[in-house]
Amino acid sequence: MINSEIDHLVRLISKLPGLGLRSARRIVLHLLNNKEKEMLVLSDEIKDVAERVKFCVICGNMDTSEECHICKDEKRDVSTICVVENVGDLWAIERSGVFYGKYHVLGGVLSALDNIGPDDLKIGQLIQRAKSEKIKEVILANSATVDGQTTAHYIADQLSSSDIILSRLAQGLPMGGELDFLDDGTITQALRARSKLQN
Repeated sequence: MINSEIDHLVRLISKLPGLGLRSARRIVLHLLNNKEKEMLVLSDEIKDVAERVKFCVICGNMDTSEECHICKDEKRDVSTICVVENVGDLWAIERSGVFYGKYHVLGGVLSALDNIGPDDLKIGQLIQRAKSEKIKEVILANSATVDGQTTAHYIADQLSSSDIILSRLAQGLPMGGELDFLDDGTITQALRARSKLQN
């Protein structure tokens, strides 16, 4: 029989992506057996990160300052924006080491079933950035899901009257796949083989 506080912690940890109750129990047991070296250090670090990390006011990435390190980096190509659904997708593309432009995090995808419309995402900010900054290309790096494709088409429609080149990741991405779960080689190939969208 598990103590109620421990059981509560197990249930909280089991809600993390990729973990179930069995994995959560093992993690909690490990942490309790290493309270001083790991559990207390981890809890302090989680609290510190929760207080310090914020969303970038320009692209939506996470960092400890108002503008993330990518947006501040003057060596990045300011004429290209890669549009991603979430921060995990941005991190996945950064891991590939082949994209040197800027990003825009939408914060999700359009979804009629979940009642998520354009106003619930950062699509308006993207359109404004694309039109006000010196943007030559917008890469739509949406997941190859129905909602991801719907979102990509909506953005393409919104930018169709501009002179901006619209491209998307190569269709070699698996259907139903999400960027954060792909290996670096697949992401690299998809970025290099992106194709232009017809206006």
